[in-house]
Amino acid sequence: MRQQFDAVGLTMGAEQARELPIPGRALKGIHLAMDYLTQQNKRNAGDTITDEPITAKGKRVVIIGGGDTGSDCLGTVHRQGCVEAHQFELLPEPPPTRAVSTPWPLWPMQLRTSHAHEEGCDRQWSVSTTKFTGHNGQVTKLHANQVKFENGKFTAIPNSDFEMDADLVLLAMGFTGPVKNGLLDSLGVKYDQRGAVSVDERFMTNLDGVFAGGDTKRGASLIVWAIAEGRKMAAGIHQYLHAGRSAKSALL
Repeated sequence: MRQQFDAVGLTMGAEQARELPIPGRALKGIHLAMDYLTQQNKRNAGDTITDEPITAKGKRVVIIGGGDTGSDCLGTVHRQGCVEAHQFELLPEPPPTRAVSTPWPLWPMQLRTSHAHEEGCDRQWSVSTTKFTGHNGQVTKLHANQVKFENGKFTAIPNSDFEMDADLVLLAMGFTGPVKNGLLDSLGVKYDQRGAVSVDERFMTNLDGVFAGGDTKRGASLIVWAIAEGRKMAAGIHQYLHAGRSAKSALL
């Protein structure tokens, strides 16, 4: 690809999901949120589902993660006919209005209730899941405790352990950056401390003529940032191609 094009722009998103490496993770019925949502999108489109079907119909569902992806999961499990739905978030419950610590133009830290939540959901905050247990290889219970954030880390609150019945657990705890196994590692780009692709002021990576922008460069974020960074990356590519180099084309 680098031999064919003078410049390459990497805008691959940040689809590497954050995992939960705790005892019982390998039990059946525990899935990454994107695997679940992607399968439902294929089902809605009329595509053939070749993987093992994931459905919430008639099941007790626990969603771990309180962000937008978790809300998408919640709306979907309602559509599929779950028996009950719970959503756990590690962070404490946000205030009902914008916190003084996040003034404009920062993203406001405040409680958000989606349409999916209005349909029904047991939302719990400051919860850390510690293990899963099951029967015959299938998850049946989730074990957790309440936590508090102090001295820069989450610590368990004494005597706060609890367990909950669960037939389906969806992990929606955010994303750690772009998927590295494949194109990125084969190219040899460098990463920053957050796991995103590292770039200079022109949005160029450590590889000459290879650029990156959007979620690939900044981590999971909003579409407006992807649009803005796409433009900045294009400007960096334009500058690079016209800096005394013969411009054949750029692959974006």
